[in-house]
Amino acid sequence: MPPLCRAQPRRVRVRSSYTWCMEHTRQSNQPDAPQGEHKSPVEIEVKFRVADVNTLQQRLTALGFQQQTPRTFEHNLLFDTPDHSLRGTRSILRIRRYGDRWVLTHKCLPPDFDPAERLKHRLETETVIEDGMALATVFERLGYVATFEYEKYRTEWTDGTGHCVIDETPIGLFAELEGSESWIDRQCSALRLAPHDLLTLSYGRLFEAWKEETGSAAAQLTFAECGTSAG
Repeated sequence: MPPLCRAQPRRVRVRSSYTWCMEHTRQSNQPDAPQGEHKSPVEIEVKFRVADVNTLQQRLTALGFQQQTPRTFEHNLLFDTPDHSLRGTRSILRIRRYGDRWVLTHKCLPPDFDPAERLKHRLETETVIEDGMALATVFERLGYVATFEYEKYRTEWTDGTGHCVIDETPIGLFAELEGSESWIDRQCSALRLAPHDLLTLSYGRLFEAWKEETGSAAAQLTFAECGTSAG
């Protein structure tokens, strides 16, 4: 298992439960929730490549966004069964460290998943955890294995309704818009993004495409293995 840095203990805070997610799958079709209400259990997002990060941040500021978290290093570790059953069903089990904060995430396809979807929809269950190293050990003792490691520097922006995150990855600059479908459509229009600019691929899939294009032998999406550095 790739090493993870130990963080200071933090209280566990559950954001949602899997059962609750299954019972409320399509709440994402509802209008944007006012501030303070719970987030939909269906994560709706889309990525796009960033040509110039300063220009994007200026546009976000002009649109009323404020920086929620400054540029912060993020490390992710995905777990799966030895036969890759989670990957086979397009599910992920992830331990993430963002700064000094550990987060456990499970994502899977919603029951009404559409392969031709314009935006990416996933059922998401997430909770803050105290010690990612300890949980990784539990996973391994239960038979899971660490299968993929990826890292990036992330800056988070919000307008109070949805989020835009800017990711500096070993394979380039990307941004993600996350919110309701109507909110994402409004922001894409405001940012002058064309349909062909929008990506629904995971970073793992983008990494595979990058390896095919470059001929890289990197096995993990890390700056060291990819031979790149963050700006």
